[in-house]
Amino acid sequence: MKFSSKIKQCNLSPIRKFYPYTVEAKKKGKKIYQLNIGQPDIKTPEAFFEAVKNFNAPVLAYAPSPGIPEMVQAIQKYYKGIGIDYAESDIVVTTGGSEALQIVLNCILDNGDEIIIPEPFYPNYNTFVKTTGATIRPLTTSVEEGYRYAVREKIEACINENTRAIMFTNPGNPTGVVLTQEEMRLIADIAKEHDLFVIGDEVYREFVYGGEKLASMGHFEDIQDNVIIIDSVSKRFSACGARIGTVITRNKELQQHIMKFCQARLSVPTLDQVASAALYSVPANYFDEVREEYKKRRDTIYAKLSQIDGVVCKEPQGAFYVMAKLPVEDAEDFLVWLLTEFDDNGETVMFAPGGGFYATPDCGKNEVRLAYVLNQKDLERAMDLLAIGIKKYNETH
Repeated sequence: MKFSSKIKQCNLSPIRKFYPYTVEAKKKGKKIYQLNIGQPDIKTPEAFFEAVKNFNAPVLAYAPSPGIPEMVQAIQKYYKGIGIDYAESDIVVTTGGSEALQIVLNCILDNGDEIIIPEPFYPNYNTFVKTTGATIRPLTTSVEEGYRYAVREKIEACINENTRAIMFTNPGNPTGVVLTQEEMRLIADIAKEHDLFVIGDEVYREFVYGGEKLASMGHFEDIQDNVIIIDSVSKRFSACGARIGTVITRNKELQQHIMKFCQARLSVPTLDQVASAALYSVPANYFDEVREEYKKRRDTIYAKLSQIDGVVCKEPQGAFYVMAKLPVEDAEDFLVWLLTEFDDNGETVMFAPGGGFYATPDCGKNEVRLAYVLNQKDLERAMDLLAIGIKKYNETH
């Protein structure tokens, strides 16, 4: 049987493909400290579950394709709170940020088109772009320069007649990079000058640790036809299982194209929307407490990594990830060894190998992404296991 040439170009998630090894390790009684997936352990606000309990409609009907009014209005109110006035028609609710990305990229990319994405980047961008027939033009960064990419010469060197958009995560996954206002303005100017879409994946907006104001590409009024915002409740409210995202744009023609996909998939689950709308009612101190907790974890993981001989990393400014270069030749081989051959008192550690976060072949081979989503005590133990593992691996390899 014949399969799509587009899907054949895609790979399994580099974050999830090692799951079979974890199953076998756990069967052998190993405890695994999992730093490979950005699944927060922060408690989901009770408002979510209360909304589900109080839902009493006699029929669980289709929701409107753009999203139920309560959800759209909750998002609208949230953005007004950070200084951006969006109309309800600018906001579309999606099944997670993933569907928002898929819909947008299918609306703006064709076979042969290119999209500029700083690498390392969220690996699923690869799949989302390749299934449109387009390709990623990677803007390569390095750990030595702190993975920073907002440099005019670097960005413009990637632009050609096939370029349609610039896309980035801010704060960054997997790097933890937070763009300054000046860097965001630069990207906005380049997009405007070259008539490109600029897609800001801003799902980690609240998680910044230097006292920065909450920032969005939506603040730049002079490029509103170019700007597309991707957002989600997953990380903001530790509600990954809710699968509620949003795509926001003031570009009227793009709105019409987006709605074609929304109507074709009918609607986003009603209960998840009802419950997620309630999340936006949590008090402001919720974010202060969560941000402080992640900052403590960031400080812990960075301090521990800095003490391991041969590890190269920069302090992340946001999100809850750190990208690091390890003193090993192949991070994938090292991870398989950690899961199959290594343990310390019956315990081991797991990360996401860095190669899958790049589009450029052979980049990131000795890099890893670590998600600091465990409590303080577990995070410290996980870093100690990493240090012990690196030492033993290099002694035997």
